[in-house]
Amino acid sequence: MQTLRIGRRHLEDMLRHAEEGAPEEVCGILAGRGQEVTEVYRMTNTEHSPVSYFMDPKEQFRVMKDMRQKGLKMLGIYHSHPVAGPYPSRKDIDLAFYDDVAYVIISLMGGMPEVKAFRIKDGRAEEIPMEVSEDG
Repeated sequence: MQTLRIGRRHLEDMLRHAEEGAPEEVCGILAGRGQEVTEVYRMTNTEHSPVSYFMDPKEQFRVMKDMRQKGLKMLGIYHSHPVAGPYPSRKDIDLAFYDDVAYVIISLMGGMPEVKAFRIKDGRAEEIPMEVSEDG
């Protein structure tokens, strides 16, 4: 994935999720077609931790089934960093099993949320552009 495209309403949903879940990390799946996110799936962080997350496997199975039925593919995984910047931690990098999706991190550190997208492959994180559209 070279660029992740997401509508403002989907981005705002992710930001609300992060703020509502603080001080714990939240997580979710971004699905769509091509490089355009058309669906945001909020997931449960079973770790209930301010510094790590793990998606509920049963929810993940249901989401993957729903995506398949809608003809969507997983474009990204998002999670929040309530007390850290918007960069992958060592654990985030080590647990990045999908090298063809974007990893989106929402930092709540500081006054305004900051969001960045990354491609993580072979133990390395590389920032990728994230385009936000007004009509998504």
